[in-house]
Amino acid sequence: MANGFAQLDSYLATSESVTEGHPDKLCDQISDAVLDAMLEKDPFAHVACEVSTAMGMVTVLGEITCDCYVEIPEIVRQVIRDAGYTNPEYGFDYRTCGVLVSIKQQSADIAAGVGQSLELRTGETTNEKLDKTGAGDQGMMVGFACTQTPELMPLPITLAHKLCRRLAEVRKDKTVPYLRPDGKSQITVEYVYGVAKRVVCVVLGAQHDPGVERSVIEDDLTQHVVHKVIPSSLMDAETRVYVNSAGQFVTGGPVSDTGFTGRKVIVDSYGPVCPHGGGCFSGKDPTKVDRSATYMARYAAKNLVAAGLAEYLELQVAYAIGKARPLSLSVDTFGTARLPNDTLLSLIEKHFDFRPEAIIRTLGLRRPIYRQTATYGHFGRDDLDLPWEKTDKAEILKAEAGV
Repeated sequence: MANGFAQLDSYLATSESVTEGHPDKLCDQISDAVLDAMLEKDPFAHVACEVSTAMGMVTVLGEITCDCYVEIPEIVRQVIRDAGYTNPEYGFDYRTCGVLVSIKQQSADIAAGVGQSLELRTGETTNEKLDKTGAGDQGMMVGFACTQTPELMPLPITLAHKLCRRLAEVRKDKTVPYLRPDGKSQITVEYVYGVAKRVVCVVLGAQHDPGVERSVIEDDLTQHVVHKVIPSSLMDAETRVYVNSAGQFVTGGPVSDTGFTGRKVIVDSYGPVCPHGGGCFSGKDPTKVDRSATYMARYAAKNLVAAGLAEYLELQVAYAIGKARPLSLSVDTFGTARLPNDTLLSLIEKHFDFRPEAIIRTLGLRRPIYRQTATYGHFGRDDLDLPWEKTDKAEILKAEAGV
């Protein structure tokens, strides 16, 4: 485990996830669906789209500059339908909810800095094509990878996502027919000297129809969700499972809680194992380094770990708005590296270009691939073909490092 915990004889690590019917995740999906629709028609669209929802209302806000038109209310209703809000009895459904749109163009000042980087404006460039795009904002971004799972992700966040995906699956295929769209998971894992020993507890919150006994829900979800996801080798007689521990969970979704884009950033990344960095991902086109540079940092970290150069690797990068080249790159391997950090940084700088235009071209980010990332995490997704999850540079890095 990172942050020096590998030296401790025992410690606990906890992560959570949420289903696509959770109000915050509903907003993330709408933001990214709007982004995808824009990029499908105009790959160079500048999009910063945020969404809020409460009761029977969805509000779409943001700054968008593009050479196309999309019917945003139609996109909103389709996402809500896909998330499972199809029944008026839920108190919120795709047919009757109100949709309010308040969109304006991107600031001309920001657009100027993104369209012509500081390097171009000052003549400090050797490659006009790759230096042309300035960072869409300042900030710091973090990429991480570790050897705890085949996906090179921390185990707690991986299991938390799998629990929520399974929760959605048994709802959709009617294995547990009384479930509704909203839901959450949380899992605590005990480590001994950095190795996962056991699952201490599992927490599930599952929205359901009225009139279902809690004992029935607990039995069904333990059998059809928990035991289908958590390896038996990690569970013992002392593992505790808590299902709807507050009692019934009939009222859920935007009826019970407001939702906002970007409020589940730790769910989106790695759990609390490492810092998240600056802003959220959803609703932002790839000139926003909050998103694209975080993807590139994951790509670099994952390839170095896949190459066997470290067991844990955290990469941080920082930007100034309007400037193409990052201000800093730093790496921390928590004592697990097979090479000095300076050597790892040299490999990163050689094989991974962190200028926004280079990131966009390397990962092919000017295309509609984002809505699929808005639920169950942006990283460690072996169910999706995401360019930042590839380990296509691992063999090159291994050969160059001589390990």
